[in-house]
Amino acid sequence: MFADLGTLIRTERCPCMNEPLSILLENSIQIAWDYLERTGELGDPAVASPILLDSIEGLIRRGERRKLMLSNKAIDAYKRFKADQCLKQAS
Repeated sequence: MFADLGTLIRTERCPCMNEPLSILLENSIQIAWDYLERTGELGDPAVASPILLDSIEGLIRRGERRKLMLSNKAIDAYKRFKADQCLKQAS
């Protein structure tokens, strides 16, 4: 009788972990985009969007499903890209 209760409770506690991958991807990009925009670090949208997308998509393909982890890793990837661009322009 109680054997299934633990599983039932566990799935009801984390409904957000079962969102479709397309929604996870979209939400993660939006979080990263909003952060970069609010901090003034977002440069050219045509440059930023593929970097964020590639980063998040790669992590999703490796099994990551935590939205904030995906967003934070994408932000880090974009910041590294910007830093590399500054170094290339300086030399």
